[in-house]
Amino acid sequence: MACNHKEVLDLAKAGNWEQAHALVQVHGDVLSCQIHGYLHRVEGDLSNASYWYSRGKSSLPKNTLDEEFDRLYAQLADA
Repeated sequence: MACNHKEVLDLAKAGNWEQAHALVQVHGDVLSCQIHGYLHRVEGDLSNASYWYSRGKSSLPKNTLDEEFDRLYAQLADA
């Protein structure tokens, strides 16, 4: 089953970190890995975030959490 990226991001935006993490952590596609990395940034676990961003063919972003959320959300149309 494919990841529902929008649902994960909506849960994250609503502050439901654990539920968002539970949904995304079982997926390995590029966008899921980047969202997983974002969730670990929100948590403050930057080493884990860096790992997941690298699995998502990216590096740990230097933008704000809000900017990163917007960047990830904008990718939903492409996913």
